[in-house]
Amino acid sequence: MRSYLLMRAVFAVVTVIAATFIVFTVSRLTGDPREMLIRPEGYGISEEAYEAIGKKLGLDKPLVVQYGMWIGRVVRGDFGKTLLTQRPVIDLFLEKAPATIKLSITSWILATLIGVPLGVLSAVYRGGFIDYVGRTFALFGQATPAFWLGIMVILIFSVLLNWLPSGTIGPEDASFIERAKYFVLPSIVLGWGGAAGYLRLTRSAMLEVLDSEFIRLARAKGVSNSRVVWKHAFRNALIPPLTFSALLMAFFLNGQVVIEVVFSWPGLGRLATESVFENDFNTLSTAVLFFAALFSLTAFIADVLYATIDPRIRLTGHKE
Repeated sequence: MRSYLLMRAVFAVVTVIAATFIVFTVSRLTGDPREMLIRPEGYGISEEAYEAIGKKLGLDKPLVVQYGMWIGRVVRGDFGKTLLTQRPVIDLFLEKAPATIKLSITSWILATLIGVPLGVLSAVYRGGFIDYVGRTFALFGQATPAFWLGIMVILIFSVLLNWLPSGTIGPEDASFIERAKYFVLPSIVLGWGGAAGYLRLTRSAMLEVLDSEFIRLARAKGVSNSRVVWKHAFRNALIPPLTFSALLMAFFLNGQVVIEVVFSWPGLGRLATESVFENDFNTLSTAVLFFAALFSLTAFIADVLYATIDPRIRLTGHKE
């Protein structure tokens, strides 16, 4: 167990380094960031000033050296400054992170409360009306593009019916109910795919457990159906949904780019998108570092939970 956890930790670190290095390199190859700093009235700056800017940004050194310098600053807690506004990147992240975290948690709760119970009911009533409804819900949830679904819900519920706001996070001085309205549409669009994943995993796990011998024995002994389903079957089928739940939270935190752009949500996903268009490599590299580290950490926690809950698993391939 210890060797497995060490191996997973090393793999997580390597993943973060590889992801940040690739994005760091690509951001440098897409163009000279000094062009973003030169205003139209400043095209006549001297060559010395131009080179001084490049030296300040480390552009006069090889890519590997630039990446090493950036990592060294990150380890010391210095994430650099944005190219255009010269604001510390960490301050910008702390400003945008709450909006992303709130939307992720809301979507995760919504997906869990809908997907898991519906998956259980779909397995219990296999082949029935609830099962067909659940599988149709999962099919549309996983097949529908998020950007199209976002546009459609805005068109229907904001433009045509005027029931809910079409975007942004709402004014800070608004009441709780008023601010909650801004979360409804983006949470549904983001959470539908997660709920579909929950449903399929829970249904498959429940079907496998319900067909097992110990469930048949419990039924033969006269145990009530609700007790069989929720205490015996659901408890033994909980591992796949539990593992998925950890990865789903990481996906929501990392994969909100489309949702935040469609709904003008002032979060980290939209910030990362803007940094790509502006070739702001400090902000972009920090965003990739944050997302990669978060996903690797969540995957590591999921592996630990998986091994802890099910003692039958031998993660290292050897008997412990």
